[in-house]
Amino acid sequence: MRISTTSCLCPFLVCLCFIQRCYGASHHVPAKVPSKNQTKLANGETEVHHRPKRGWIWNQFFVLEEHMGPDAQYVGKLHSNSDKGDGSVRYILSGEGAGTIFIIDEVTGDIHATKSLDRERKTHYVLHAQALDRNTEEALEPKSEFIIKVQDINDNAPKFPDGPFVASVPEMSEVGTSVFQVTATDADDPTYGNSARIVYSILQGQPYFSVDPKTGIIRTALANMDREAREHYAVVIQAKDMAGQVGGLSGSTTINITLTDVNDNPPKFPQKNYQLYVPESAQVGKPVGKIKANDEDAGINAEIKYSIINSEGANMFSITTDRDTREGIISLKKPLNYERKKTYTLHIEGMNTHIDPRFSYLGSFKDTATLKITVGDVDEPPVFSMDYYIMDVYENAHIGTEVGAVTARDPDSRNSPVRYFMDSKEEGVRYFSIEEDSGVVRTTQPLDREDMPWHNITVMASEVDNPSLLSHVPVTVQVLDVNDNPPEIAADEEVIVCESSRPGQVIQTVTAVDKDDFANGQRFSFALPSQLPVNPNFTLKDNEDSTASIIARRRRFNHLTQELYELPIVVWDGGEPSLSGTSTLTLRVCPCQRHGRIRTCQGEAFLSSAGLSTGALIAILLCIVILLAIVVLFITLRRSKKEPLIISEEDIRENVVTYDDEGGGEEDTEAFDIIALRNPAAAEELKFRRDVRPEVRQHCGPPRGRRSPSVELDVNRKMQPYPLKIPLGLLMVSFPIYEVFESPSIAAGLFVRRFISSLRCSCVTLSAVRRAERNYGSRSLGRADRQEPRRRVGRSHTSMNQH
Repeated sequence: MRISTTSCLCPFLVCLCFIQRCYGASHHVPAKVPSKNQTKLANGETEVHHRPKRGWIWNQFFVLEEHMGPDAQYVGKLHSNSDKGDGSVRYILSGEGAGTIFIIDEVTGDIHATKSLDRERKTHYVLHAQALDRNTEEALEPKSEFIIKVQDINDNAPKFPDGPFVASVPEMSEVGTSVFQVTATDADDPTYGNSARIVYSILQGQPYFSVDPKTGIIRTALANMDREAREHYAVVIQAKDMAGQVGGLSGSTTINITLTDVNDNPPKFPQKNYQLYVPESAQVGKPVGKIKANDEDAGINAEIKYSIINSEGANMFSITTDRDTREGIISLKKPLNYERKKTYTLHIEGMNTHIDPRFSYLGSFKDTATLKITVGDVDEPPVFSMDYYIMDVYENAHIGTEVGAVTARDPDSRNSPVRYFMDSKEEGVRYFSIEEDSGVVRTTQPLDREDMPWHNITVMASEVDNPSLLSHVPVTVQVLDVNDNPPEIAADEEVIVCESSRPGQVIQTVTAVDKDDFANGQRFSFALPSQLPVNPNFTLKDNEDSTASIIARRRRFNHLTQELYELPIVVWDGGEPSLSGTSTLTLRVCPCQRHGRIRTCQGEAFLSSAGLSTGALIAILLCIVILLAIVVLFITLRRSKKEPLIISEEDIRENVVTYDDEGGGEEDTEAFDIIALRNPAAAEELKFRRDVRPEVRQHCGPPRGRRSPSVELDVNRKMQPYPLKIPLGLLMVSFPIYEVFESPSIAAGLFVRRFISSLRCSCVTLSAVRRAERNYGSRSLGRADRQEPRRRVGRSHTSMNQH
């Protein structure tokens, strides 16, 4: 058996061989071949022949990875103790890589590796060995399993799988502050040699940072590193295997380290003195300037709060911080006046809002600056002496009475004259005027306190030299009261007098009202008119508390005898001068129950107030019912289906009239009008024609002999009655409506109009209606043609009227 010539591997290989032998002795036993050790006897039994044990003889197999030699690499030798060296034993190899990677000499049992192997891809191979008798092909040894291990060499450099890295550390950190930890990996076998033993070192980043050789922890190596001086650092770390010895493989990575900010720099104004110009017309609350202090820190460490620390500036100005620009915004708190003060001095302080106590030794984190503000003169509008004016005037004041005056002046140094006027859009201009030069307000119309007790007007002032600059002031005028309205009795409801009233009984207590306004309250006095005779029914008592009591003077009242009584009352007010007024109070007598409860007064009062009796109301309601019935009938007839004009053959024959005409032929037909042939008796009846538009006329008297053609009826027309019942009072009157129109609705409409007219004129009687029905039923439509027919030369004509 050959072993490697590498001297460093010899002890290790010896140990492996020893272990393999022990393992083989315990797991591999010689196999028995029953076919050769058994002999069948004559009695049928089998005799077993025993022979010495046989077994495999081999050591642990290793193969170096990445072998690049020209010849196949020798791995090891398989040998069976049954092999006597005469070539009778044949060795067979199977399993992983057998025949491709590993080959065996069938005679000697030597194993070789034909390819270069990589331990990082596969660390070992499992194969099976078998020994056969070359002559009989019988197995001399059982198939046994063995392992070929790939021995590692240092062929992989350390790697940083997640690089490059980003890390941060606060500025001004102490030496040794941990920043970041890096970890490299090596694919070589860590259990064999130093191929995977890694050592870390720093290639770039000194003297600011250092790295622990074993753990890879990066730490600060320099104290007081300032972010404002340098913020970013690139540190290169190397990882080397073989414990850092010469010949070891290495890999590197970069760590980008950023110094984070801490508040180690106070704010500072670029200069100590500033100047600002602000016109006096600047609006209150609006920004007028900016100031800024610089802070080299970042984020919240650079936030600055500005303040005005002197009272002169703090009273007139305010300062706030703009979060985006970190500027101090100066705003105006009160109006500026150039004539009063022309300059202001502001002491402004800027201080950090977040202070780190670890750096308090660096001093106070604030700074101050001085700002001088110059007020610019601007032409201003006039200024009124008061913010608002309240004036008063009596309501009986004459037109032109002075109400009051307003005063305004030019605040500028020039002191220009001022002109006054009113806003023409306001309603108060109707009642007041103002003098342009003096500002005196006067009345222009009589004032009435009861109509409008207050007037609001706006007075404007402008400089005569510059009318565009205006100022406004509100003026309120109160109209003072004078006693110019007499008092009146305050009687919201009717006074009720019970029929059972007794003498001396208080009927009701009355009060008075006055439109005037009395400062000490309204006081009224009451009395009955002295110029009138004594009232026998009622008297009045002044209660001397601005009320009066109405008292009955007789025992009983009767509403059937007299329902209403009138009581005049005189009322005086307490004004200067005192005014009086007379009011007439209406008293209604009503039947009352016990305890003075009214029984029927309200219902009768309602009827009496309308001036209608109960019978009149019933008649009105009955008329309304009749009118509603007529309207319903009219709608029903209009919606009903129109019946055919020709009902039966018998009706047609009754309308055929035969007559003889003798005369001069067809030209002679103009000698007379056949329509004029009528029955005198039938002419008394009111009939209508179908071929002309009907006209309804109203007749208020006996029938006349003359008739209008529009209401005459052709004798050859057949009329059919429509019986209709109309309520007239409590009587049901029935008479026909003649079918003289093509539509029943027209007939119904004509009938309604005639019926209403007859009611109004009282011209239609029940007897006349019945006589008309009898005349219609006689069927005398053809009599007029049979009376004294005119015999003329000609031919007979037959005419038929169609419906």
